[in-house]
Formats: sequence, C-alpha cells, structure tokens
Amino acid sequence: MDVNDLRALVTVLSFAAFLCIVWWAYGKGGNQRFEEAANAPFAEDEGETVHPGGRHKK
Repeated sequence: MDVNDLRALVTVLSFAAFLCIVWWAYGKGGNQRFEEAANAPFAEDEGETVHPGGRHKK
C-alpha cells in the first residue's frame, strides 16, 4: 500500500461521511427538530428553558 492508495481510501471515507451527514440532515423527522432548534431563541419566555427533550418550567 503506497501513499496514493491511502489518499484514495481517505477520499472514499470522506465522501461516505458526507453522504451520511446529508442523509441525517434531510431524512425523515429532521425538519421538525431543526425547526424547533431554529426557533428556540425566540420561543423562550422568562422562567422557561428549552432542552433537547422539550420545554421545562423552572
């Protein structure tokens, strides 16, 4: 195995990781999670905190 084989392997693994991230981001259920996360700074009222599991009162 020479350096060119290693470079090709790293390229293929990087592309596979990229495809996994795209699949995760655009897969089912992702839109709702991302919408909630995007609106979290605007939805917080005083005494209310937003956690990944949902909203909780203090």
